[in-house]
Amino acid sequence: MSAPAAASNLSALDGTRGASSLGGFNLTALRLEITRVLRNRRTLFFIVVFPGIFFFLFGLGNKQARAAGPEALAYIMISMAVYGAMVGNTSGGASVAVERSLGWSRQLRLTPLTPAAYVAMKVLASMTLGLIAVCSTFALGAIYGVHMPVQTWLMAGVLAWLCSSVFAAFGLFVGFLFPAENVMQFVGPLMAFMAMFGGLFMPLTALPKGMQDFARYTPMYGVGSLARSPLVGGATPWAVGSVVVWAIIFAVGAMIVFRRDTARV
Repeated sequence: MSAPAAASNLSALDGTRGASSLGGFNLTALRLEITRVLRNRRTLFFIVVFPGIFFFLFGLGNKQARAAGPEALAYIMISMAVYGAMVGNTSGGASVAVERSLGWSRQLRLTPLTPAAYVAMKVLASMTLGLIAVCSTFALGAIYGVHMPVQTWLMAGVLAWLCSSVFAAFGLFVGFLFPAENVMQFVGPLMAFMAMFGGLFMPLTALPKGMQDFARYTPMYGVGSLARSPLVGGATPWAVGSVVVWAIIFAVGAMIVFRRDTARV
């Protein structure tokens, strides 16, 4: 084949690749991605069972919480839903570590799928896990006696789901940063630690003053505060700013390590 013919063929291939609508993003690929993450039984266990266990431990099994009234039980339920959604979003994003270890991410780079479309599908799949965590925890709360106005249920659920999507970017960050398939075994305890000192497992008022100040700078603080705001208030500029700032930090970090990972190939 002559050089001009080869160049013509390459141009045609490039044109075909560039002509892909939405950068290769499509509903079939998204459905397959969501199906894949839902097959991970370990992840489903952590986002469905663990929040329920914590709800029983810190709520139904806590005499002080039950004595404080139905609002306290609802407070704990929302916090546990946020924790489950955070773990779900992080797990979904961190699944890129498995794909990298198997070489699948390199194969995807040979397709018309752009990095932006790839990340978008990862985020949407992660948010699906977050939605499952919120719905399952809220359902458990409703079964065991949590009472709130309908609008509070809806607003708290939506805020818990949307705000926790910040951790999809965090999952992508750690997934591209660490090449281990069991990355969540390291990240999971870290998230539990941050949740404890970020006001999810216990009210910040129960912590010493220094720990309360520290909690305000954790990524869990703003998400938890906004999710609980339909019930008890707390949608302060600091809480909103916390969610925005941590979203930017995680997104920028994910972009940097993604580009570094891509440059290796």
